[in-house]
Amino acid sequence: MHNTGLTSYRYYRDAVERGWDPSGIDLTDDVEALVEAHREAPGVVEYLKGTLAKFGAGEESVTEDLAPFAVALESIEDQMFLTTQMYDEAKHAEFFDRYWREVVHEAEDRVGVERTYPDEARWFPDGYLELFERNAEATEALLGDDSPETRVRAYCHYHLTVEGILAQAGYWWLTRNFGDEGVFALPGLVEGIERIRGDEGRHVGFGTEKVKENVRGGVSAGVVTETVNELLPLVQDSLRNAEAAPVDEEDFVEGRASVVGYAAEKHGERVEAIRDEEQEASV
Repeated sequence: MHNTGLTSYRYYRDAVERGWDPSGIDLTDDVEALVEAHREAPGVVEYLKGTLAKFGAGEESVTEDLAPFAVALESIEDQMFLTTQMYDEAKHAEFFDRYWREVVHEAEDRVGVERTYPDEARWFPDGYLELFERNAEATEALLGDDSPETRVRAYCHYHLTVEGILAQAGYWWLTRNFGDEGVFALPGLVEGIERIRGDEGRHVGFGTEKVKENVRGGVSAGVVTETVNELLPLVQDSLRNAEAAPVDEEDFVEGRASVVGYAAEKHGERVEAIRDEEQEASV
């Protein structure tokens, strides 16, 4: 392995050693909990379903959007890591699809309400749709203009923003609200999310290292600041549910205001880390 690819190789090995199976998570207790929640807190269930729908659609989208990175990146270590990331994203999409089929639909059937589906347009705010459209455009740009700046913009869209800010904020919110001390406990969902968060941390780390490499190579950190700042309003809009039943903040351990604040905090961390890298490179 080349020395320049050591970080990518370590991420690849971490993925190999931490492999997990989406079909191996026990969802039995989640069905019972969601049945009770449908009766006692239907608005919270509606909000939860909107959140799960966005995650499922997002995982499917980013699985497709990884392909241009595989074309653009040359080193064997990067290619090895990207194969694990594609595999990870496919597993995440499978988990959310399974959760809807085996938990959401089962609970709906048992309480006698009409089935809902994760592809219903009402779950997706305009900002969410635009964010993922821009992500696809940014990664596809690598196929026509594989310059360092184009790569940085692609990493900023995919790894730093979609995965590093939006996904991490959403996973934090779900874990806080549906863990043991949440509004109601969904242990299977939380276990799956903890697995996914471990994978996403690896993905964000890879993208961040690649951005730092390019900043050290001369790409302005201003490209990072500009790109991520442009996307932050779309992230914030994505953290709401379009046309969902209104739910009071008090119905949650952490409400929407908290998750938007968490996303803003992650945004600041991502940008500051790149600025620090540029300052160190100029010394």
